[in-house]
Amino acid sequence: MLALLGFSTIAIFLFLIITKRLSVITALVIVPLLAGIIAGFSPKELGEMMLAGMKQVAPTGILLTFAVLYFATMLDAGLFDPVVAFIIKYVKGDPLKVILGTAILTMIVHLDGDGTATFMIVLSAFLPIYKQLKINRLILPCIVALSVGPMHLVPWSGTSARAISTLKSDAVHIFNPNIPAILAGLAWVLFVAYFLGMKERKRLGVVDFAYNHQENLSEHERNLRRPKLIILNAILTISLIVILIKGLIPAPVLFLLASMLALLINYPRLNDQQKVLRGHGMNIFLVSSMIFVAGIFSGILTGTKMIDAMANELVSLIPQHHANLLPLLTSITSLPASILFTPDAYYFGVVPILSQTATQFHLDSLEIGRAALLGQMTVGFPISPLTASTFLLIGLTEVDLGEHQKFTFKWAWGTTLVMTIMALLTGSIHI
Repeated sequence: MLALLGFSTIAIFLFLIITKRLSVITALVIVPLLAGIIAGFSPKELGEMMLAGMKQVAPTGILLTFAVLYFATMLDAGLFDPVVAFIIKYVKGDPLKVILGTAILTMIVHLDGDGTATFMIVLSAFLPIYKQLKINRLILPCIVALSVGPMHLVPWSGTSARAISTLKSDAVHIFNPNIPAILAGLAWVLFVAYFLGMKERKRLGVVDFAYNHQENLSEHERNLRRPKLIILNAILTISLIVILIKGLIPAPVLFLLASMLALLINYPRLNDQQKVLRGHGMNIFLVSSMIFVAGIFSGILTGTKMIDAMANELVSLIPQHHANLLPLLTSITSLPASILFTPDAYYFGVVPILSQTATQFHLDSLEIGRAALLGQMTVGFPISPLTASTFLLIGLTEVDLGEHQKFTFKWAWGTTLVMTIMALLTGSIHI
């Protein structure tokens, strides 16, 4: 009974958000709450489950809130402007250098984990160059999409935050083991950029042209820039990343302190601080509130034992001698899953069942999370029709979604496969 109710809850949740009958936040609360009532639990019991779930994901919600604020502050202050200017100056009119420069800049800018911001910054810098040099219009969205993929595994991205909260873990146990896989993915992307760049250099040759990134900034963006503080901001950011990887300070506390320092250093005046907070407040609220309502979803499914019942049913269907392949299968199917599932549907609906099933077979449930992150809405999100940022990417570059998917999919899946191989070699996942 509980297993059937659990699967029905997941199916109804997926149906409601895929068909856009309810918002993700509403569905994450209403659907499991009704399922809990049908299962016979009292309002008090369900309330305690919901509170327990929110307490469980509170550190992740705090991490996401202040990580977004920190990197938004750094983008407003112009931390990455010298990198943009240098790359544009270096690439000149060589299609190979332009395409490689696109990949490198995207990787650097996407340290903030925000696909929309990355697309806006990189495309505003490179789109005029691609048009002037007449480079294949499908290459720019392809390279940008590929480059954000491995970088989207950073623990402060919305996708990783979902995985961390679902598995009730932290960045040290989910992100750190995947670092070699991420590096392998970045190397693969640079190889693809080199391959496509050589083809375009052969087709177009090298030409001269002039372009100034600073002239393309809006007046509001210029007012928030702090060019004299770039070195200090770079030191602060590098220190933050080192401390995060080493796990010296809990990540939520680390980003809270770092974001306050970043605001104080760059915008000591209250009015300027308020401009930054107002400019990014909506994004921060949307992503952080989603994490807390996701805690309600997982809290009810866990507290009512629906997750356990569903896992037991799956265990009975999987042959014992094939159980060790579960992390590998999760990884290989993670990219195509981005076309079928939103990140909320996958990480809050599918991953809990897979991880609990892995536990039943005495496998490390965290391997399911690491495997899922190798493709599902990380490498996969810039080609998925289920994310708004994908339409921003193709809209700004003026390409058709179908053409973009057809051109990019094989390279993106190659990224996932390369990362999967490295994850197997380094023990992030096992078979």
